[in-house]
Amino acid sequence: MTKRDRLRVIHDILNIIRRHNGAIKPTPLLRYSNLSSQNFSKYMEELKEKGFVEEKEGKKGRKEIVLTRRGSDYLQKYKVIVGIIDEFNL
Repeated sequence: MTKRDRLRVIHDILNIIRRHNGAIKPTPLLRYSNLSSQNFSKYMEELKEKGFVEEKEGKKGRKEIVLTRRGSDYLQKYKVIVGIIDEFNL
């Protein structure tokens, strides 16, 4: 079993949010991301700083993590890059 690299972890987190209609509460996202709470917090800070996700108030005033346009763009470009890597067996 190999460790996920940083770009793959970012992809996985953003993809989880996308699969949940673009918004998810932090606790389920933490569970699905399969990271320690400490690592999850570091990634979430970075994703917010880079504008890939935003925190918004969801139903009943609960915090939700929302995928931004920039986060969606990352997912699309990541797919292209992985396709190139696979195509050339890198």
